Amino acid sequence: MIRQPAVAGQFYSSLEKTLLEEVTALIDKKSVKERAIGVVSPHAGYIYSGRVAGSVLASIEPRPIYIIMGPNHTGLGSAFSLSPSESWKTPLGNVRVNNTVRDKLKSISRWMKEDKLAHASEHSIEVQLPFLQVIQKEFTFVPIVISHASIEIYKEIGKELASVIKDLKLEKEITIVASSDMTHYEEHEAAKKKDASAIKAILDLDEDMLVRNIQKYDITMCGYAPTAIMLVASKELGAKSARLIKYETSGDTSGDYSSVVGYAGILIT
Repeated sequence: MIRQPAVAGQFYSSLEKTLLEEVTALIDKKSVKERAIGVVSPHAGYIYSGRVAGSVLASIEPRPIYIIMGPNHTGLGSAFSLSPSESWKTPLGNVRVNNTVRDKLKSISRWMKEDKLAHASEHSIEVQLPFLQVIQKEFTFVPIVISHASIEIYKEIGKELASVIKDLKLEKEITIVASSDMTHYEEHEAAKKKDASAIKAILDLDEDMLVRNIQKYDITMCGYAPTAIMLVASKELGAKSARLIKYETSGDTSGDYSSVVGYAGILIT
């Protein structure tokens, strides 16, 4: 079963040649590549968030496997959903799902379920793939849709992810990508201020602070749950530091600073 693209022609070009040109122009070719255990990367239309995604994903030393977690924008499907598809299609070709990692996670997790519906129309994972396809020719991945829950559940899932990676001895083979945009539809300076508090928590590798700040300052960071899980898993795998690669808002592209969406690219190492 092949998962068909849901937002080709909307968030990015549906034509192979045009998409290749689009992504190539957005990738930061001067990036110094690092061994990243985890990553935060945005998922809006490429015209708005593509420079941030292109910068942070180009900063990763390529890995053969990625676990990509995104928030559930549609509200469909199980709360914590693994894709049952064998591969995902983009205009640049098919990307194979890593059955070994997916099936191991499904077998040990009390939260993860296979659910086609949660993935069918969700864009947050899909938009990461063309960047990775341009940056490296071959890789497999595990797509996971994450819904809202308690911090305790996020911690449990993060530890489950790390346990699977350790059990399969894939610590040096996998990077965990948390797909997230930051503040939505606020004035530019207000969005930057709110996002700074969320970014600080991520840079401090503090998932508790991240969730507290999200609630305290009413930050509309759609992928804070995947980010919290990624932080927990990354620390279990030995992460000691984080670095902000790039931050922008949609206003930096559109010129309209009255109502923006924020985008952050962050490496966890």
